[in-house]
Parts: sequence; structure tokens; C-alpha cells
Amino acid sequence: MDFSIKTFSVILVFLRTLSGHSISSVNAPKIILENIEFSITYSGEFNINDSYKLECDGTNFLPANTGSEQIKFKNLSISQTGEISFNLLQDDLPINQITRYTIKSWISILPPVIAIFLAFLTRSIVPALFIAIWFGSWAINGFTGPGFFSGLLQSFHIYVLNTILDRDHAIITLFTFMLGGMVGIIYRNGGMHGIIRHLVKWANTPKKGQISIWLFGVVIFFDDYSNTLIVGNTSRMLCDKLGISREKLAYLVDSTSAPVATIAIITTWIGFQVGIISDAIEGLSGLDESAYLLFLHSIPYSFYPFFAIFLVGLVVTTGRDIGPMVKAENNARQGLSTLPEIKIKTDDNDGDLKVKDNIPHRAVNAILPILTLVSAMFYFIFSSGEGDSLKEILGSADTFSALMHSTLLSALMAAMLSVGQRILNLNETFEAWYSGLKFMVMGMLVLILAWALADLSRDLHTADFIVSTLGDSIPMNILPAVVFLVAAATAFGSGSSWGVMAILMPLVIPLSWAVMEGQGGLNPENIHILYSTIACVLTGAVWADHCSPISDTTILTSMASGCDLMDHVRTQMPYALIAGGISLLLGTIPAGFGIPWWMLLVIGSIVLVILVRTFGTIIDK
Repeated sequence: MDFSIKTFSVILVFLRTLSGHSISSVNAPKIILENIEFSITYSGEFNINDSYKLECDGTNFLPANTGSEQIKFKNLSISQTGEISFNLLQDDLPINQITRYTIKSWISILPPVIAIFLAFLTRSIVPALFIAIWFGSWAINGFTGPGFFSGLLQSFHIYVLNTILDRDHAIITLFTFMLGGMVGIIYRNGGMHGIIRHLVKWANTPKKGQISIWLFGVVIFFDDYSNTLIVGNTSRMLCDKLGISREKLAYLVDSTSAPVATIAIITTWIGFQVGIISDAIEGLSGLDESAYLLFLHSIPYSFYPFFAIFLVGLVVTTGRDIGPMVKAENNARQGLSTLPEIKIKTDDNDGDLKVKDNIPHRAVNAILPILTLVSAMFYFIFSSGEGDSLKEILGSADTFSALMHSTLLSALMAAMLSVGQRILNLNETFEAWYSGLKFMVMGMLVLILAWALADLSRDLHTADFIVSTLGDSIPMNILPAVVFLVAAATAFGSGSSWGVMAILMPLVIPLSWAVMEGQGGLNPENIHILYSTIACVLTGAVWADHCSPISDTTILTSMASGCDLMDHVRTQMPYALIAGGISLLLGTIPAGFGIPWWMLLVIGSIVLVILVRTFGTIIDK
């Protein structure tokens, strides 16, 4: 009897397909979290005069909207775990069935937690990341026995492969390799030694050297990746010459690059930030400001970037350090620091980077390639954009292609200078380029795994779980502070500030608008809540990036600075916590109660000065 019923249902489905009713695709979560809302969308050909519903374990759900090409079910929620079947019914007859696993919602945060725990425990980031990805893939397979082994395979051939195939990721990878190759050439041809020779005429003390690196980082404000790789790579020799630790260099680079890019109005970030804000404000009735204006108005409430940059300035000008950095700097002054990832040699022995013997050390051979990189970056960003305003130009610019073009031209410039002056022959130039590329390989491996973990976190709906735990009754005045902490927690676990921005912005802007409307009314006196909320998504993610060992910028910084990743995280953590704590307690929270942002910036800066003067340790010259 059961066989006859099933056969009859199959025949009906087949006949409906022949009559023009067919489903071409189903957009459903890979995994469902218990009591966390989700959506399922069916695409194909549908008859809007028919009745459609979704049946799951005896419960029927009606569609949120039905069209001739799409049926969408929204705000679905499952309160049990295990394997669940969803049957799409047309006039009470099944036309499609999909099966998913439901897991406890808190499991979604375990992969990033596992990665961070193992990274600190083993001080080896690659195995930690891969194990975390494997665990997450196993979770998506419902923690079944076969899923344990299929999760291992999916970790590699789905998540790692997809992140490599992603166009933007591939561009960043090629950009990094090409920049590393350019650095290899200007090391080998003596150009970097020439820059150091001129810099030490002024930056002839550790303090002056650190000030110059800090200012260098502020000047290259247009892109955090470019800032990190350029400043980190070009400053290593200066630090070694002056006895500045690689940990200190990594801190100066990391705590300047992303904060500067976050608050500068002409950066490669702005198109992305304005774009996600624009998507998030669609459908908000009563909001008459554009996405670009909202972004500009949010900048004064971006307390962490301002305090982070100011704290770096305090540290380098006062010569005082805090926490583990004190030991690292004292060791460097005494010549005891180690170079874990890079060895600079002046002989013909094997080394990652080396300088050719008996050649002139001309600064121009490094300066021209770097200037080519920076100027080409500006040119290609602005030439690829279209529009009458700066907003339109930056919003439509192809920033990733600009990265590719500028690094290629800078590498070619370095090669032509080396060969043209007969400092290196063609084969030596290629070997120098390849030596610089090899220096980037391990860091890029970590970065690829960090991207894969971020993709996995999206599939596990980690951000949805974090947001859902907040409830519906957040007081309006502390909403920005809560958003700051949520963005920080999500970015700390996923390692991707941009990923967190893209995930959270569409969630928290409507939430902020609803809270404002329900508690204080939509009036000008409360608009600062929206500005601050937008800022907290951006800055909370950046703050967590500075604390997380799986952050892409943290990985790039340690790679460019030649510093061990975990040493960088351990020594930077106290500074990030101080600046983040001041930003939250003396910036975001008071701002939510209406205290002017400029007053809070002044108060926070004064407190930072007091803290550094009180708890900072002066490093021996």
C-alpha cells in the first residue's frame, strides 16, 4: 500500500513537471540551527493560482511571497535537532523534497573557538585552522559517522578550493606574491640598503625610527593591505639596524593600517562600506540620508581607529611600552631578538632574501618601484571609476584590478632598474623575485585557510546565532555598544573584518532603526544612535582583527614584518585591549547617551596619555 502511494505521488510530480511546473533550484541553508530563523527559496516555473506550502515534520508553512518564477518561505524555525525533511506541496501534493540537518545553535561558534584555542595552545596556526574547518564541515554533515570523513574531504575540496577560486581572493594572493617579488628584487639590488642609509641619517635612534614607521603608515592611508605590505616589508631593515624588535614593527604596522583605512575618506574600503550600508538601508521608511552621508556621519563615532592611531603615536614618542612588548624591545636593543621568518644575508649562502656583494646601494632603486606602486594604485583606482562625484568614482572603481596592475608595474620597474644598471643580470633578477615570492608562501597558506574558515562561519550562520542571543529588548542608548561587542566577537572568531561588515550591517541597521522607532521615536535627537551603530560594526570588527590570530590583516602583518604570528598577537594584545576598552567605555557608551563625540575623543586621549605615562615602561636606548 505504501509503495502504491509513493508511486502515485511520483507519477503526479512527473505529470506536473510535464505540464510546465518545474523547480530549477532550491536556495536553502547547508545546516539549520535550532530555533534560529532561516529562509528557503524555490526557483522555477510556478502557477500563482495554485496553493503552495512547505511541510516539515507535520507542520505546514505558508510562503511569504509566490511568483511565477520564485516561491520564498521566510522566518522558518526548527525546534528539534537531527535530520529534517522539507516537502514543497502544490495543492497538497508533493513536488519537491530536500533534507537538512539541524544542530544546536551554539555549535556554530565552535569552529572559530577551536581555531583560536589550538592556535594559542600549539602556537601553530595552520593545523589549528584546518582542524577547525574540518570540525565545521563535520557539523554541516550532521555529526554523522560518514560525515566525519566526508567533512575532511569537503574541508579541502570545497572550502579551501572555493576560497582559492574566488576572484577577489586570487587577486589579493597574486598581489601579495608580486609585491613580495618586488621586495625581493629591491633587497637584492641594494635599494633597500640605500633607503636605510638615508633614513638613519635622521632616524638614527630607536625612537626616531619608530616615529618614522608610524608616520609612514599614516601616509599610506588608501588601502590596509597595501599599507601593511609596503610599510612592513620596507621597514624591516631599518628596525634591524636600530635594534627595534620585529614584534614592535608588526604592532606599528597592524595598528596603523586598518584604522587609517577605516576613517580615511579616500580608500579602497569606502566603496565596499558604502555599498553594504546602501543595501542595509533599503526599505527603511523615514530615512532620507544617502549611504555615503551615513558613512561620513559615522566617522566621528569611530572611536577605536582614532584611539589606536593615537596610542601608537604615544608609544613611539614617549618610548614607553606595555606588557610582553617590553621584553621583546629589551631583547632587540641587546641584539637578542630572532628573525623567525626571514634572514637577510650579504653573502652567497642560501637565504630568503640576500644582498648581492660588491654593488652600489642606491636608494633610488627601491624608491622608484615603491613610488610606482603608490602612484599606479591611485591612478588605476580613479581611472577605473566613473561618475561626477568622489563617491561615485570610488564606488565604481575596480580596486582589486588596481592592486594587480600597480604591483606588476612596480615589479617591472624594480627589474628594469636592476638590469639596466647591470647590478643584476636577468637570471639574478628572476631569482631575486622568486626569493621574495617564497617569503610570502607560508603567510598566504594561513590566509587562505583563514578565508576558508570565514566562509564556513557564514554557512554555519555564526553571526545569526550571535545576533539572536541579544533578544528584542536592547535599550536604545547601549545598542551601539552591544553592536560593537557583537562585531568584535564575530570578527575575532571568523578572522575577517570585511566578512563581518557584510554579514552584520544588513542585520544591525534595521535593528537600530526599529529600536529607535520603538523606544525614542525617529527624530533628529536620536539619529546619532544610527551613526554610532554603523561605526561600531566597522570599528568593532577592526578591533577584533587586532586581537585575533586568524585575522587576515594580522597574518599579513606578521608575514610582511617577518614576525612570528603568535608573538605578534601576544605583544599587540595589551595595546588593542587598552584602545578598545577606552573606545567602548569612554567613547561608544557615553555617545549613546548623547555626549558630543568631540568631547569624548578629547577625554579618551587624555586617559590614554595618563595610562601610558603610569603603566608604560621606558625601554633602554
